[in-house]
Amino acid sequence: MTEGFAVKLVQEALFYTILISAPMLAVSMLVGLVISILQTATSIQEQTLSFVPKIIVTLLSIIVFGTWMLKTLMEYTVRLINTFPDLIG
Repeated sequence: MTEGFAVKLVQEALFYTILISAPMLAVSMLVGLVISILQTATSIQEQTLSFVPKIIVTLLSIIVFGTWMLKTLMEYTVRLINTFPDLIG
């Protein structure tokens, strides 16, 4: 295995990590922003108020995007396993 190949593997792994986690993070961030605007407008400064909706929305996004995330991760894993013979010989 060359250094370039190792760097490519790490780059792909980081790319797919970001790609797979992006829907959950984006939805959670959007809900957090909406709740913080509502908290500011109503002067309610309860820290736990934003926690429960963000967890619920994150779980719902896993349900909605779960099949796509699993498919993407499986395709990457299959492609990675198919490169094993290149590493050995």
